[in-house]
Amino acid sequence: MAAEGSTQLLTAVILLGAAVIAVPLFKRLGLGAVLGYLAAGLVIGPFGLGFISDVDSMLHVAELGVVMFLFLIGLEMNPSHLWGLRKQIFGLGALQVLISGALVMCMGKLLNYSWQTAFIIASGFVLNSTAIIMQILSERGDMGSSHGQKIISILLFEDLMIVPLLAIIAFLSPVETLTDAEPLWQKFAVATGSLALLIVSGIWLLNPLFKALAWTKLREMMTAAALLVVLGAAFLMEHAGLSAAMGAFIAGVLLSNSSFRHQLEADIEPFRGLLLGLFFLGVGMSLDLTLVFNHFWEILIGVLALMLANGTGVFLAALFTRSNIMEALDRAFIMVIGGEFAFVLFSAAASQHVITAQRQAMGAAIIILSMVLSPLFILFFKKVIVPRLHKPTAEREDDHIDEIYPIIMVGFGRFGQIVNDVLAMTNHQVTIIDRDEEIIAGMRKIGIKAYYGDAERPELLHYAGIESAKLLIVTSGNKAKCTHIVEMARKMNPNIRILARAYDLFHVYELYEKGADRQVRETFDAALRTARYALEDLGDIEQEKINEITRVYYEENSRRLRLMSEVHDPKITKKFENKEMIRVALEHDQKTMSHIQQIIQRED
Repeated sequence: MAAEGSTQLLTAVILLGAAVIAVPLFKRLGLGAVLGYLAAGLVIGPFGLGFISDVDSMLHVAELGVVMFLFLIGLEMNPSHLWGLRKQIFGLGALQVLISGALVMCMGKLLNYSWQTAFIIASGFVLNSTAIIMQILSERGDMGSSHGQKIISILLFEDLMIVPLLAIIAFLSPVETLTDAEPLWQKFAVATGSLALLIVSGIWLLNPLFKALAWTKLREMMTAAALLVVLGAAFLMEHAGLSAAMGAFIAGVLLSNSSFRHQLEADIEPFRGLLLGLFFLGVGMSLDLTLVFNHFWEILIGVLALMLANGTGVFLAALFTRSNIMEALDRAFIMVIGGEFAFVLFSAAASQHVITAQRQAMGAAIIILSMVLSPLFILFFKKVIVPRLHKPTAEREDDHIDEIYPIIMVGFGRFGQIVNDVLAMTNHQVTIIDRDEEIIAGMRKIGIKAYYGDAERPELLHYAGIESAKLLIVTSGNKAKCTHIVEMARKMNPNIRILARAYDLFHVYELYEKGADRQVRETFDAALRTARYALEDLGDIEQEKINEITRVYYEENSRRLRLMSEVHDPKITKKFENKEMIRVALEHDQKTMSHIQQIIQRED
């Protein structure tokens, strides 16, 4: 027993050590974390140095990383967002599967595969690797972009194709093996029923469960419940013949509007990262180097030819759905690879005598090699192709806004980020628009979705849902842009509440005239807080009176601004030349000072 435990500990040390050495090294070389995991797995696996031999058992555990990754993706997509992607899922997804599948099958025939083998290989390629592609999108901060959302939609459709493809494999089987197979209608009924059960349970049971557990105030129970939901949903879908990852994704979507969403993300994230890395290690270990060396040229030609066919199919599907050349090429290089579910398809096909055991092994090697080569192809695209096609002077197109919320925020710099933090922490969802590409990419890396676009264009505000929005927050530091957006938004929706960041007093007056309900001077609150600290440090006024003084000053200053706005003349552009405004300001300042003096002199 002790020896067995020691062996397990040694296995864990080897896995962690390989990852810790390889992944930072490959990241440093610009090759990406995924290729680092794959290379480390290849080195320590049974066909490398042979430190670990039981790859299948480890892969079964590591697949939970993919499951948890999809759960976290689901938490970012509420049901209305998913419904908004339905055309991409069933339209773009179906188109890509059909085109890529047809081209890979044709290429398989050119390589002298039987048409049954060509179909099985094509199925393995059109069901792309969810784990690797999602990881690439996550590393690039592309999960929330329009381009990334299209790729995720395609992956969701590919997961739906699992049951039909397994059914087709059963039909391709020789007659004597068909008698034991379940009827297609029964498989479809079980899958549909399980899906309905998961959705109903998610709607009626999950939130009450987490509310009850929150009452116990035991953090470990919340973590256990989160794992129970993820693994339970995955088990239900896998038992029904669907993808375990799809079950976890649906569970995430059902909990996306829950008040426990952020805690669930924090609980699951550590397990997701560790197990996903373990999955990539397992894929690297699975590559049979002996088979590759014995059939080197056949496998190499097969990998390159089938990846070319699959990538061409992805590229054509993107062009047919009006993507530009750069986006179509990027998607083709990302989705050129086969997927982990190919191993299930190949195993089912071999067990039902559709393909031989030799073809199963070679097909698996081709899929694994496509995964291994994927980061290199993406690096080639980034370093060689992009610089030759990229036009530095071309203006980036506005992102497609696929989520409409009651709150719209324009500008996401240091000012807007603080406002959004408070709103997010109080369960409010915001459609964020900004023109800083670095900020957009950076925020997406930490899970905050923001859209690139010019909010001075009325059509962008229309796509963001300005006509039905309850609140517009303009935090842009550009005075002219801020004023123009406020004016335009007020015309497009007379009933919307508008909060706008103001540069100075004169900007406050402009915003007031253009229809902003509240104008927030960017330095006023910081200056007032500094004045309060100064009074506290001087120590000659009690803390309670200091708090009251700053509150009174804030309220009176707001009244002062309203009175001055009423006599503001935009034709007078120079400061201190509007005598009526000066008179109003001085009179109100005298009243405010009198009020504050009364507070100081009051005997409590």
